[in-house]
Amino acid sequence: MDVLRILIEGWTASFRYPSFISGYQPTLPSPPLSTIYGLISSAKGELVGPEDLCVGYVFDCESKAVDLETIYELSPNLHAKSNVIKREFLFNPKLHLYIKDLSYEQYFKKPYYSMLFGRSTDLAMVKEIKKIKLSERENINVGKTILPMELAGAHGHVVPLPTHFTDTIPRKVIGVKPYILMTEFFKYSAKCPYDEEKGWGVWFHEK
Repeated sequence: MDVLRILIEGWTASFRYPSFISGYQPTLPSPPLSTIYGLISSAKGELVGPEDLCVGYVFDCESKAVDLETIYELSPNLHAKSNVIKREFLFNPKLHLYIKDLSYEQYFKKPYYSMLFGRSTDLAMVKEIKKIKLSERENINVGKTILPMELAGAHGHVVPLPTHFTDTIPRKVIGVKPYILMTEFFKYSAKCPYDEEKGWGVWFHEK
């Protein structure tokens, strides 16, 4: 299978848990599909969703820390009050993005919009674009990504996550599914696309 492997890096990343609205703000250990399609949409300059492109990715970071952040809370009469909250963030995030459509290389060579790892301050940059071949293998390492809840052998924290959003104002969630947050690799016994250079399997999220 011929695919694009795109290495995207940044200094910080923060992926919000959908259920946390106020107070302490933890970060997901891996970006949801909505963030992945947001990155791709930013690169292309138009909305891209699961119906347009199937993707796979492996995400890692150097460490996790907590920062203090000033926010402004608006009351019904539009009076603003400042508050300080604790927010988790990931340091030195690194995303290996796999795309089956080779024509997307042009968009990542010269992204149309700024690419983000979460918030507007979490800038991301393309470090490498490479055309590679993935083979089908059994008994390989799969993980450091999100995986379908029903996938045999996968384990971890299960969270309902958005797959993508509309480009309307305000944005609306189009799809929400339960996913397993896999922070480590596990041995997957069935056949799966395999990146021989990296030594890991790539789980593609199909339409």
